[in-house]
Amino acid sequence: MKQAIRVGAVSYLNTKPFIWGLEQSPVSSEIVLSRDFPAAIAQQLKDNQLDIGLLPVAAIAQLQESFITADYCIGSEGPVASVAIFSDVPLEEVTTIWLDYQSKTSVALAQILMHEYWHLKPQWKPGDADFINRIGGTEAAVVIGDRALELIPKHKYMYDLGAAWTAHTGLPFVFAAWVANKELSTNFLTEFNAALKWGIEHMDQLIAQIPPMGYDIDTYFHTNIRFELTDASKAGMELFLQKLAVHTIV
Repeated sequence: MKQAIRVGAVSYLNTKPFIWGLEQSPVSSEIVLSRDFPAAIAQQLKDNQLDIGLLPVAAIAQLQESFITADYCIGSEGPVASVAIFSDVPLEEVTTIWLDYQSKTSVALAQILMHEYWHLKPQWKPGDADFINRIGGTEAAVVIGDRALELIPKHKYMYDLGAAWTAHTGLPFVFAAWVANKELSTNFLTEFNAALKWGIEHMDQLIAQIPPMGYDIDTYFHTNIRFELTDASKAGMELFLQKLAVHTIV
């Protein structure tokens, strides 16, 4: 029997169109699909437990070999809504920022922007399972994914990292791209890309099935998230990787 391709997808709301497309496509018979948070996907690709994954872009350099395999990504061009610094005081009054353990890309982005864009020097602390509950007073946190969407109405200040990056650079930001740690067949990649495309093109049907939450889902999918990996997105990703190489990241 032909060995199945091990595919890792991020277990957040914004990946549902991709997952739906993969599950509805003939390529589903060729893959074993698993879901986890971004940092775990990165580690699994590094450890060769996956063949292809929706990889946080900061982790690309950690792979011995890396191949961007699709025309789609999780990105933004302006506010992304689900990646932000939350606080109860203005950013210039924040003394400590807790870092979400689920994504190294977002915490690296926060630290780069704090240095280059906001010109502030808070203390950075790695977050644990309870770090969100430490937001208060002069302590803030970088929070990503569905938990960030849920926090929007709960804190006085939200500093959207997608919006800050575009304001700072004029470019889109790519949080995660589909990356393989080995060369895969052209036929498989064509089918894989077509499945992702189908999911994006039919995501209105998917949105109708998602229960309401604290943030408007239609706005999130159609305005905040940019799914296409365009030339501008690639330029933004390359600039981020260049900055990542010269900044000291906690």
